[in-house]
Amino acid sequence: MTTTFARRTAALLACAAFGFATSAYAQDKTVKIGVLNDMSSLYADIGGPNSVAAVKMAVEDSGLKAKGWTIEVLSGDHQNKPDIGVNIARQWIDADKVDAIADTPSSGVALAVSNLVKEKNAVLLNSGAATADLTGKACTPNTVSFTYDTYMLANGTGKALTKAGGDSWFFLTADYAFGHALERDTGAVVTATGGKVLGGVKHPLNTADFSSFLLQAQSSKAKIIGLANAGGDTTNAIKQAAEFGIVQGGQKLAALLLFINDVHSLGLKTAQGLTFTESFYWDLNDQTREWSKRFQKVSPKGSMPSMTVAGLYAEILHYLKAMDALGSNPHDGAKVVAKMKELPTDDPLFGKGPLRQDGRRLIPAYLFEVKKPEESKGPWDYYKLVATIAPEDAAKPLKDSDCPLVKK
Repeated sequence: MTTTFARRTAALLACAAFGFATSAYAQDKTVKIGVLNDMSSLYADIGGPNSVAAVKMAVEDSGLKAKGWTIEVLSGDHQNKPDIGVNIARQWIDADKVDAIADTPSSGVALAVSNLVKEKNAVLLNSGAATADLTGKACTPNTVSFTYDTYMLANGTGKALTKAGGDSWFFLTADYAFGHALERDTGAVVTATGGKVLGGVKHPLNTADFSSFLLQAQSSKAKIIGLANAGGDTTNAIKQAAEFGIVQGGQKLAALLLFINDVHSLGLKTAQGLTFTESFYWDLNDQTREWSKRFQKVSPKGSMPSMTVAGLYAEILHYLKAMDALGSNPHDGAKVVAKMKELPTDDPLFGKGPLRQDGRRLIPAYLFEVKKPEESKGPWDYYKLVATIAPEDAAKPLKDSDCPLVKK
């Protein structure tokens, strides 16, 4: 009799504990976000500590803390190496219970982390990596890309320069996933627009000496030398091209991915006349100016935000908006991303635009040209707008998508 009573009591206590745990889980309002990027090398100025600052701004601006949410932001340096990036992400998810990995510049890192995030059912909030494969053949229900991709860059800069008479191209390409995707996508656009690709050469990531590569580009006699690289590689190539007199010799450099931090580093005298595509510029309108000046005050280097930093801010806002709509953290990445796709996106930097089933956010892109020194009215006044690219032209059409999630 006593044994039966004890068993019943234990069972009741277990049920009560389970019910309490379930209730506590249902009301879980804690979120952990890990900012994973290059903190110390060629992409550090593009994102790095600035990305962490933008994420913290988004957390504050979301208003969730006032609603009882606890949101923690971690940061890590993947050193542009996929194995290091995956190890950090795995540690964060398994040991630190991180819900979302954010930023991930370096497409090789992003593709590897995207696979891990799917396996662990977490979330990848990509703003830094450019490869269109993240929302194409490598898409998953757990990954979204908010800011730009190689398709956008190719259809902005590549198409515009080819149409303007730059109908022969030679590529200087960073030898990893991003560079390969950018050369592939731009080459396809050049050919489709009536131009020819005369050749190309691949260089190692973070190259100090571009001499041999630039000589090959120069000897190709191509009208356009397409720089399918980014960050320090782009600025080094542009500086050394000036030393070789490439532009003075009649060839034009196409910086297929250029950031405002790169222009700041180069200076207007060297960067003037460069044509490129971005989805954000701090001086676009009143809202971008207001936010960017706020950001500059918290930026570790007092800089204006790059396109990827601005995109990360908007992406985190939307992620937290989805969490708020769910009422608590389900710790189910696919469920959170599904809610992100369901909710309309609207933020002060990019405005409204759907988050598609492939994980790509639709936003306009802009073709810019770097101002001449005498055209600039002050610090960070570097761009002049050449053309606006409609959102539906800036992203690969869903009818052409090879993303397994897309229902045609």
